[in-house]
Amino acid sequence: MAPVKVVLAGATGHGRHHLDILRELAGRGVVELAGVCDLRPVEVDFCAPLQSSDLGELVAKTGAEITIVCTPINTHADLAIAALRAGSHVLLEKPPAPSPEEQRRIAEVVAETGLACQVGFQSLGSAAIPALRRLIADGRLGRVRGIGGWGAWHRPSAYFTRAAWAGKRRLDGVDVMDGALTNPFAHAIATALALADGPIAEIETELFRAHPIESDDTSCVRVRLEDGFTITMAATLCAPCVEPPPGRGGRGEAHLVVQGDAGRATLTYTHDRLKVELPDGSVTTTVHDRVGLLENLIDHVRTGAELLVPLAATERFTQVLDAIRLAPEPTPIPERHQLVERDAAGEVVSRVLPGVADLVRRSALELALYSELDVPWTRVELLVAGRPVAVYEPRPDLPATDSPRPYLHAVRTLGGVEVTQVRPEDHVHHLGVGVAISDLGGVNFWGGRTYVKDQGPTWLDDHGTQRHVAFTRLDDGGFTEHLEWIGPDGRPVVREERTVAARTLGQGWALDFAFTLTNLTGAPLEINSSATKGRAGAGYGGFFWRAPGTSVERSTLPGDERAVHGSTGPWLAMSGTTPEGRDWTLVFAQADGDPWFVRVEEYPGVGQALAWERPLTFGTTLRRRVVTAVLDGRLDADAACAVAGELLR
Repeated sequence: MAPVKVVLAGATGHGRHHLDILRELAGRGVVELAGVCDLRPVEVDFCAPLQSSDLGELVAKTGAEITIVCTPINTHADLAIAALRAGSHVLLEKPPAPSPEEQRRIAEVVAETGLACQVGFQSLGSAAIPALRRLIADGRLGRVRGIGGWGAWHRPSAYFTRAAWAGKRRLDGVDVMDGALTNPFAHAIATALALADGPIAEIETELFRAHPIESDDTSCVRVRLEDGFTITMAATLCAPCVEPPPGRGGRGEAHLVVQGDAGRATLTYTHDRLKVELPDGSVTTTVHDRVGLLENLIDHVRTGAELLVPLAATERFTQVLDAIRLAPEPTPIPERHQLVERDAAGEVVSRVLPGVADLVRRSALELALYSELDVPWTRVELLVAGRPVAVYEPRPDLPATDSPRPYLHAVRTLGGVEVTQVRPEDHVHHLGVGVAISDLGGVNFWGGRTYVKDQGPTWLDDHGTQRHVAFTRLDDGGFTEHLEWIGPDGRPVVREERTVAARTLGQGWALDFAFTLTNLTGAPLEINSSATKGRAGAGYGGFFWRAPGTSVERSTLPGDERAVHGSTGPWLAMSGTTPEGRDWTLVFAQADGDPWFVRVEEYPGVGQALAWERPLTFGTTLRRRVVTAVLDGRLDADAACAVAGELLR
């Protein structure tokens, strides 16, 4: 047969790998590289293809039967469709598209034209895949509860600047999704999915970044199928470099572990190596052949051979990618958890997370997320003078009736006395330190029952959620966070920028908590409270601190609860004693003039009352700030006033 005419779209970067394959196949007379589509001229040393930046025109001019699309992810759909409409089958580099919507666009044109689209998950061309599927189906491993994947590779800092889209989740407003899970380790997810059938029921993601990039470089994902079968993938690009970096950094192996109650199989998919360990102590290792996906596509075009990776077979992978796309932005990992290498000029050339290779392997073996493995950098902690003083929970797993929201907990004095409480029995929706509003535009962002005029506290289906979006700054001293406040109908009500900082004081330390709410409704937004609806004194809503709910003595300054509740002074203090006899004091200061909401006898708590007696309405933005001194010991009024004078400087 005459060689198959092929056009290559994207001949630099990973496109060079395709050029190598085309060179070899051209030497065997299987293909003819008829054209190269790139934004710049490309040197080809084994032929003289026609070159153009217009793919559709190039396919038409060359009469190419197959087009290889190896371009940035955000261009895949448009280029694949252009090639299909020009009459060419397509080999589409992975991932096929940055979203299910984009993949559906390609699928519609595949159906319309009747042409083939093969997706470039090379590992799925391995004979190890059907071999492992048979092993599972035959029951040789016993009952299999899941598949865990792991990979620990090293990528230097230069890897994330190799192209405009490198290390980006979006580029010029378009989804790119160049993260560890969606690019270098996309093969692992796709391969694991190829070993288990069935629809996806749930996808959990944890995305982190050590490098100053937009996307993730250390992440894990857990996929649960409808039958309960579990697939996890744990990956990092911040492992120690175990071999000299060839160009863009060292690449290690990547593995899938199938754990059964009668044996274990480990597929090192990067090398098509399958290792089977059985309870009798026998270990069998086999290396399987791999069929090139371009050759398989050529066989499909010439003889009707079955495609190994048709576009439709990758839909579940794109579901996983979409969950990663819609997940909160990756959480930065503070430098104190990293080994940072710099060059002579002081520029960072490498970042390594100590112990991360063992971590990703544990995650795979236990089918666990990083946060379930007690990893220090999965916790957002505040430090003062190197001492942990608080933990921040950005994505709490709470029932809807608690109005789920991020909060600070385990807040403690420098002497180690804990001064917050989370989900106490008396009010399970009280969550340490945070922002909560009982009625924002008709939505309950406080939790619990909603006060209804002339009816009292009532359970309503009106609870909202504060959704963590991203940390734009995160270090040991604090963070800046972006959140969305979403109503029960799924619509955003406000966007919040929250800034939290911890700093030392003359004695103790201070928690500086500021938030700005931006109205997203397009109309004036009204804040109400139980007080504005008829329950006198219940004006709570805004910054709120739930202190420990012990039965020991508590007091407020500059008077008792009745004197300070509803007052508008610039500061107040609350003190208490632990059951062990250790005293603590909190001094709260604000400059916005809101009444203070104070509870001592019923439970210990202090907060703002944004809507004390009447509703508070704002148009575009609402800004508030409260600074709290966290102190060991019990202060009198004069000492507390002196501390308050330090707080708002």
